[in-house]
Amino acid sequence: MEQRHLGRTGLRVSRIGLGTLTWGRDTDEHDAADQLKVFWEAGGTLVDTADVYGGGDAEYLLGQLVERLVPRGELVIATKAGSVPDPDRRFDGSRGHLLAALDASLARLGTDHVDLWQIHAFDPDTPLDETLQALDIAVSSGRARYAGVSNFCGWQLAKAATWQLAAPGVRTRLASTQMEYSLLQRGVEREVLPAALDLGVGLLPSSPLGRGVLTGKYRTATPSDSRGASEQMAPFVEPYLDEAASSIVDAVVTAADGLAATPLEVALAWVRDRPGVVAPIVGARNAQQLMAALSVEALSLPDEIRRALDDVSAPVHRYPDQDWSTL
Repeated sequence: MEQRHLGRTGLRVSRIGLGTLTWGRDTDEHDAADQLKVFWEAGGTLVDTADVYGGGDAEYLLGQLVERLVPRGELVIATKAGSVPDPDRRFDGSRGHLLAALDASLARLGTDHVDLWQIHAFDPDTPLDETLQALDIAVSSGRARYAGVSNFCGWQLAKAATWQLAAPGVRTRLASTQMEYSLLQRGVEREVLPAALDLGVGLLPSSPLGRGVLTGKYRTATPSDSRGASEQMAPFVEPYLDEAASSIVDAVVTAADGLAATPLEVALAWVRDRPGVVAPIVGARNAQQLMAALSVEALSLPDEIRRALDDVSAPVHRYPDQDWSTL
């Protein structure tokens, strides 16, 4: 699998990442082991998790599988901290919480460092410089090799990345930002992606298949074994089952038919090759689903197909995002 630099850093990662959102909850040890083995054998290196996935079980499961199945040095392990199970405060970006969460993640993962440590979301109740100091401490102490953020809007990312660039050698530059990005969700193109491109921050798209909808499996009904049929995940899928999404899915299916490919491959290839994108993070229910996603390595979309998909999914960008010369 092709390797790409993560932002403006020396870290190289596979251009498809393996997500572990359901590990330890819907994905058991057997299926997780099969996925990790298939991913590694295909040349995959980037494995993304978080301290809250499965209440910590995703990290623990990954830690149990590493070394037993895959040499630790051949994986780029990325985890996140900052989300908390508190209905009154969803995110805690305080230095104390973040560093304690990192230590707990390392214990569950069974490693002395993570390759990429990410702030899971912006915390408006904590000064941003305090949150970012936790990244500096994590890297300077050797507990993390690189640092990133997740779910930061445009101004938040720009402020954070600029702050980190203000004192080279003292602060750790942001390597990445993880955001939802797909043909069904192109909101990052308004401000996040331009900021990331300008500041040398690599984009790691989550839900690159539109929460599974872009595979086409919801076109006629909701499969009983799908996320859309799960009581826990159905609200996550439902926003992308409207008429506008249906038109985009139809276009993806048409493109796939013309390329003798699958809708999954077309949708994933589109986001994988967008400017600024480093590695879409793909979550799978089992190894068979993962292999279907990894088959995209052989596909590059023709320019005319890419432009057609751009047009049918184009978001409406008005003032002040639009070029002022056209107003």
